[in-house]
Amino acid sequence: MYFFLTQLSLCDLLITTDIVPTLLLSVLYGGSTTTLIGCIVQFCLFSTTEFSECFLLSVMSYDRYVAICNPLHYHSIMNHMFCVMSVSIIWLLFFIISSVNLISMYDFQLCGPHVIDHFYCDREPLIQVTCSDTAIIHKSNLIMGSFVIVGTLIVIVMSYVYITITILKIPSNTGRHKAFSTCSSHLTVVSLFCGTIIAVYLFPSKGGSLILSKVLSLMYTVVTPLLNPIIYTLRNKDFKEAFQKRMALIMT
Repeated sequence: MYFFLTQLSLCDLLITTDIVPTLLLSVLYGGSTTTLIGCIVQFCLFSTTEFSECFLLSVMSYDRYVAICNPLHYHSIMNHMFCVMSVSIIWLLFFIISSVNLISMYDFQLCGPHVIDHFYCDREPLIQVTCSDTAIIHKSNLIMGSFVIVGTLIVIVMSYVYITITILKIPSNTGRHKAFSTCSSHLTVVSLFCGTIIAVYLFPSKGGSLILSKVLSLMYTVVTPLLNPIIYTLRNKDFKEAFQKRMALIMT
């Protein structure tokens, strides 16, 4: 669990490093400027990091499934080799998806007012200001989005279906509460992250819903990475014990 949390923290760090500077400039000065290549790189880094976080959350849901539904074999299934291979595949997919996005947007040509009505370079705002043919971009995004979002949601939903069935079979209330508490933090993060991403791409980005789209985008680009450490630490017994020991040392 802690190994996957380090990778999740790295994803959150990449997202905030990519998005927050532009956001702060827009807040302080009413807007910011960037080059076309800079805008494309920001979008590619953002989108692939979001995809990587989806993969990580699905692997973490499988980790919780094994811990609750098959606890006696947990250490043999979720061994060091499995964890390293899973993370290696996720970061390999990160570079592949980044490369595909960069190649598909390499020949972008801008037309009209070069203004993006958003606090970062997202797909739809970029498409609205380009004169280039965007058919290949729509197709690649549809394929990758379906593969990543639908695939990871299937893994997460199936894992929690089996987890719920297993927890309901536990006879004691204490046992059910203890089992549920081991995955409550992950379930909270999944709900915040996946819920807002799905909402953003289900709502059209034109007209009155543009402000709503920005607010929801702010949730999974800034708020969720901010809340992740808090969610995982406040409900973690090991962290609480380590924190109490550290505070006791400081006080003495």
